[in-house]
Amino acid sequence: MNLDRDTALQLVKAKLKKERFEHTIRVADTAVKLAEMYGADVEKAERAAILHDYAKYRNKEEMKRWIKADQRLPKDLLHYHHELWHGPVGALLLEKEAGLDDAEVAAAITCHTTGKANMSLLDKVLFLADYIEPGRKFPGIDEVRETAQENLDKACLQAAQNTIFFLMSKGQKVYPDTLHNYNHLINTITHR
Repeated sequence: MNLDRDTALQLVKAKLKKERFEHTIRVADTAVKLAEMYGADVEKAERAAILHDYAKYRNKEEMKRWIKADQRLPKDLLHYHHELWHGPVGALLLEKEAGLDDAEVAAAITCHTTGKANMSLLDKVLFLADYIEPGRKFPGIDEVRETAQENLDKACLQAAQNTIFFLMSKGQKVYPDTLHNYNHLINTITHR
């Protein structure tokens, strides 16, 4: 089943706190703009953006059980911060609980926090929209927003760099997909 916009909004509104729902609306608006700018499927970009934080407030123990139980979820997630779990678990739960059967939308939701090597256009749109939506405020965001107007890959690279620098400055581990995303984008940009 493909979830239309209104159904998707109702579905996530029931699962999110008010501030997170407002973030979701901003991510959806940003994803639509980026999709239009870079030629991605606008409807899929909006749907992925609306659904991307579906599991954000799920109980950590429940998410841990899903990661352990489902073969499609990488077990190494358990060795990294639980904030990374809501993407992959959310994509799975959307399939099981809401009947989402769009593999492209599910893939974008899965990697929206970490990125990954070889991201699709839709993956990049959601990854970046979540990062640069207008409510976000942190060092380096304005530069990424400016770059997003000119070059999607370079903006995704800046977002990945900023994330890696931030995690390193806090003495936290960096999830391998984030590093793979960074390395793939560097190779893509320098070999054009």
